[in-house]
Amino acid sequence: MNEAGQFSIRGGIIDLFSYANDLPIRLELFGRTIESIREFDPISQLSTKKLIRGTVVPNVSESVQMQDGTDILNYLGKNPIVCSIDLPKAISKIEKGLEKIINQSTDEHDPTKIFFELPEIINQISSATVIEFSSQYHFRPSIKLKFEQAPQAPINKNFNLLIDTFKSVEEQNYKPLIFSESPKQIERLESIFDDLNSGYQLQPVYKSLSEGFIDHSLKIAAYTEHQIFNRYYLAKSGRSVSASGTISLKELQNLNPGDFVVHIDHGIGQFKGLQRIEMAGKMQDAIRIEYKNNDLLYVNIASLYKISKYKGNSGNPPKINKLGGDAWTNLKRKTKAQVKDIAKDLIKLYAKRKAEKGFQFHPDTYLQTELEASFLYEDTPDQAKATEDFKKDMESPNPMDRLICGDVGFGKTEIAIRAAFKAVTDSKQVAILVPTTILAQQHYQTFRDRLRDFPCSVDYVNRFRTAKQQNITLKNLEEGKLDIIIGTHKLLGKKTKFKDLGLLIIDEEQKVWS
Repeated sequence: MNEAGQFSIRGGIIDLFSYANDLPIRLELFGRTIESIREFDPISQLSTKKLIRGTVVPNVSESVQMQDGTDILNYLGKNPIVCSIDLPKAISKIEKGLEKIINQSTDEHDPTKIFFELPEIINQISSATVIEFSSQYHFRPSIKLKFEQAPQAPINKNFNLLIDTFKSVEEQNYKPLIFSESPKQIERLESIFDDLNSGYQLQPVYKSLSEGFIDHSLKIAAYTEHQIFNRYYLAKSGRSVSASGTISLKELQNLNPGDFVVHIDHGIGQFKGLQRIEMAGKMQDAIRIEYKNNDLLYVNIASLYKISKYKGNSGNPPKINKLGGDAWTNLKRKTKAQVKDIAKDLIKLYAKRKAEKGFQFHPDTYLQTELEASFLYEDTPDQAKATEDFKKDMESPNPMDRLICGDVGFGKTEIAIRAAFKAVTDSKQVAILVPTTILAQQHYQTFRDRLRDFPCSVDYVNRFRTAKQQNITLKNLEEGKLDIIIGTHKLLGKKTKFKDLGLLIIDEEQKVWS
C-alpha cells in the first residue's frame, strides 16, 4: 500500500492511506475497540508517530458531483430528516474556512462557486424536516421541545445524605433509580445501607449512564454509582472479545533492525526489518529475520505472535541459532524436562503448605466494602478477579501464597491496599517489603492517601529516615500501635518485631532470565 486512497485489513490490523495525510495510518484493534493509532512509513512499515486521532477523507475529484439545478436532498431520499448541532456556529466556521481558501487558493478550480452556493444549500436543507440541537437556532422553529431535566445532586460518598435524598424524592412521588453495569457495586451499596440500618431498598438498573439526572416530567431521579462514589466513569464496549487469536503489534513497535528476536519454532535470530514480498500472488508485509550463516527467514505479519524480543540478563550477545538445525529443538526439550522437575518440587512444597493451618480471616466488613467502593476508577476484569482470589485465600484456613503479576499501571498497588486493609480489619499487622528506598516512600504516600479516611495507621522505614524516626516506628510496630509497615530489607533485621503479623506483601520487579 503506497498510494492515497488504498487500505488493507489483516486480522486486527487496518491500514488506511487517507488523502488528508502524507503517510498512511495503522489501526490496531482489540475486538471492536481501537487500541492504538499510528502513522507509519509504507516502505519500512515502521511507525513514525503515535496519534490520538486520524482523519480519513475521500478523493474530492472522484466524489459525487452535483449537476446544475440538482437538489442536494435528492441524494438523501424522500422526506429526509436532517439533524444539526449548533448549525449557526458550523455555518460560521465553514464561511471562514472558505474565505481562507479563496484568499490562498491557486487552484484552477474556482472555490468562490462553493462559497456562493452555500446559502442555497442551506435553503435546500430547510425544505426537509430539520431537528436542531442548540441554544441558538438558524431556522425558525415550528415546534419547540423543552426537556424538564436537572443534573444529579452531588453526594460525595455521604451515604446518610444519599438515604435522606432517596426518601425525600420518594415523598415527592419521584422514583429513584441506581444505574450501574457492575452488580458488585450494587452489592456494596446494599451492604453499606444495611450497616447503616437504613431500611431502604435500592432499585438498581444494570445499565451505564455517563451522568445522573432528575426528570421532572417523568418523575424519575436517576443516580449513577460512579458519581455517588466520586469515581471516574469508564464506558465499556457492547461485548467483551477474547484476545486469543488476535494479532498484536506491540512487540514489533519496540524492535529495531539489529535487535535479537526469538522465533518459537526456529530459535534466536536477528531482526532485519520489514519487507514486502509476494505470497500466493499477492504483495504482503513480512518480517525478515537473519540466522546463522546469513540464512534469512521471512515471517508473515499475521504470524507475529510467534516472535518476541530476546531478553537476557547479561550484556553479552546471545548465540544465534542455525536455521533448520537441531540445537533449538534440543534446548526446548531439555528446558521442558527441567520445568517438569521444578513443577514436581513445587507440587511437594504446596502439598506440605496445604496441610498446614493458618489464620482464617473473616468475610468483608462494612469498612472493607466502603474502601473498595471509594476507588476512583472502575475495576478492570483482572483487578476484580485478583481481588476475588486473594479474599478467597485469606478467608480459607490454609496459609495464603499468591503471585499477582502485571505491568506498570495495571492496578497491582490497589490490590495490595485492599488485601492489607482486610488484614487490618481483623486486628492483624501487615508488612510490605519493597526493593528500593524510593519505592518504599512512594508506597507509603499511596497507602497513606488511600487509607486516610479509615481507622488504619501506616508508616515506613528506609535509609532516608533518621535513626530516631526508625526507632520510634519499630517501637510502635512492636507495641501494636502501627498497622501497616513499609520498608526495604531493613524490615528483615533483628530489630523488627511485630505484635501480631498477619500478612506479608512482597513487591518485587519481574526479572526474565535467559
